[in-house]
Amino acid sequence: MADNNSLVGGQALMRKLNDRVILVQVLVTLFLCINFLLITTFFMKHFFYTTMRYILFANTLLSDCLILILTNTLLIMSYFRFTTQTWLCLIVFIVSSLYNFVTPVTLTTMTLERFVAICMPLRHAELCSTRSALQCILIIHGLSSIPCIVFLSIFFASATHSFYTQNRICSVELFTIHRWQGHLRSAISQLYFLIMFITIVISYIKIIKVAKAASGENKKSTWKGLRTVALHAFQLLLCLIQLWCPFIEAAVLQIDLMLYTDVRYFNYITFYLASRCLSPLIYGLRDDKFFLALKYYALCGLYKNKSLAFFT
Repeated sequence: MADNNSLVGGQALMRKLNDRVILVQVLVTLFLCINFLLITTFFMKHFFYTTMRYILFANTLLSDCLILILTNTLLIMSYFRFTTQTWLCLIVFIVSSLYNFVTPVTLTTMTLERFVAICMPLRHAELCSTRSALQCILIIHGLSSIPCIVFLSIFFASATHSFYTQNRICSVELFTIHRWQGHLRSAISQLYFLIMFITIVISYIKIIKVAKAASGENKKSTWKGLRTVALHAFQLLLCLIQLWCPFIEAAVLQIDLMLYTDVRYFNYITFYLASRCLSPLIYGLRDDKFFLALKYYALCGLYKNKSLAFFT
């Protein structure tokens, strides 16, 4: 009787996992389609890929798409218990670690761009040119690579040569040989996000002061910029919660395995999938020019508006 109950319980668990994996594939496909539509809209208009805030927006979209593809690939490999050599998994880990930081650092840069546009309008064209945007993207990738370099330097010093030729199921935990390495990675990440969050808060306060002093059309534009900065702060908060997820999951694992599976699934859906699609989509829909172009291409050119002619 006990064996039958165990068998039924095991089958129920596998069916639950199957349903979840299928749902994740549907969501990933949907979110990638939405992000690719946003990216296509960006590249179809000269105005967008020569304007700094749209270039930075596209950078977050490309980063999020890459993270979605990588995390989903790892999920499928883990589900089918597919093993790979550690050196190949290391490459995936480096890319995913880098682009986990690229999105929040880019969001902070977008906030600074709005700060310059509202608080320093006379210098905006000079400081936020297309060339400056490309330089910012290089700086963003440079800053985002520092935590990864620190963590990998410690890992290379700790791992043996035979470790790289072993076949393992690829996961982030594979490269945390000592517990303190995980704490160090978390500390560096939280330091980064603290600096970025302070930057956004200071920019928000400065913009509020300008908004109160503005009048007429300038006041309306300034308050819209303020709401944009608030959206960046919300997006950054979602990224920060991702850092806390492993600690929450580790604590839950000590209590119950099924609860751990449920919590990890919820975290992945909410903070990895949804946050990396819905926030950029909301940002794109809030921008009048981008929304018009998005509507035009989403409807395959059936929707036409005279406003599109002004930024072709």
